[in-house]
Amino acid sequence: MSESRAFCPRCGDPVPDRSASDADAAADPLRPGTEVELCDSCYFDDFDFIDAPDRIDVQVCARCGAVHRGNRWVDVGAQDYTDIAIEEVSEALAVHVDVEDVAWQVEPEQVGENTIRMHAYFTGVVRDTPVEEQVMVPVKIARQTCTRCGRIAGDYYASIVQIRAEDRTPTSEEVDRAKEIANQVVADMEATGDRNAFVTETSETDDGLDIKVSTNKIGKKISNKMVEEFGGTVNDAETLVTEDQDGNEVYRVTFAVRLPPYTPGEVIDLANDDGGPVLVRSARGNLKGTRVTTGDRYEASYEEGNSPEARRLGDLEDAVETTVVTVEDENAVQVLDPETFQAKTVARPDYFDPDAQTVPVLKSRAGVHVLPDSDPDTGDEEDDGYYDPYEDDA
Repeated sequence: MSESRAFCPRCGDPVPDRSASDADAAADPLRPGTEVELCDSCYFDDFDFIDAPDRIDVQVCARCGAVHRGNRWVDVGAQDYTDIAIEEVSEALAVHVDVEDVAWQVEPEQVGENTIRMHAYFTGVVRDTPVEEQVMVPVKIARQTCTRCGRIAGDYYASIVQIRAEDRTPTSEEVDRAKEIANQVVADMEATGDRNAFVTETSETDDGLDIKVSTNKIGKKISNKMVEEFGGTVNDAETLVTEDQDGNEVYRVTFAVRLPPYTPGEVIDLANDDGGPVLVRSARGNLKGTRVTTGDRYEASYEEGNSPEARRLGDLEDAVETTVVTVEDENAVQVLDPETFQAKTVARPDYFDPDAQTVPVLKSRAGVHVLPDSDPDTGDEEDDGYYDPYEDDA
């Protein structure tokens, strides 16, 4: 390293020339606009390797572990307070910009329930000179309750989703699915950093299920998802509950989900229809199903939608196995009546297996009908929207 024509402005000693060329000279008193740098001795007299605070105070939610930063609470995903202390110290420490090849390690020391001493060791290189430093920063943990946990503890909610059904009560499957959807919607919103998303309460009533949630957006998503999967309608109504600190009106929204009267797997007898009972496959949009007398597909008209006038005859679970006596022709088959055990001629749907020795039948006020023991629908379910009641057993 050669000496330059620059001198240290503090002690007057010559300053080594660290540049590779005149154009890159670190300092040149004869060149206007350049800054004269200190010699190594004077430079290290004022050199601070690490800039560290005397103490760090951290507010941590005692319920969920979130950390208060700035003016908001942040989920940090820490396993314990030591992890939080390490992260806070890492954010607070600053290394001098001139230091190269910086390496460091930290050793936490738990000195109390709410105090952790963080011993940090640093090494680096400045002006071709190895440097090292050790700092100790005490971290004080203050347990508080974040806004989200405070609202949960106070049973706060912004909307209610009411799951009901037309002329019936929702099934256990529909109730369980509504709970799953609510939890999944909240999980998805939490994954995007939304800390205001939570389910306040779910309560089963004589009429169905009530779900209290923290935002109107969650309530709307739950309602739309239920209608998307099970059919039906959703209506919303606002109720003024209070005013915020700025004088703005605050409304609570009730989402009323009305599920269709018929569920997949039910057998119904349509009014003013002589085509025979229908095994319901789907209630999304227009009601769809299969004629149990012929095996033909059925779809309600646009005007009837998902709730044509009909009476319930039974369900797939009500079917019992009975013996096939003989196949009479392509339209009729003889089976044993499941109650009287007498031979009875009934309609032969096209899903009937002529080689079968027993078949499931439903006896109702409309007569005895052969039900499918495998899905008679051979089309694509995504295309026709038909529900397969045997899909879970396949």
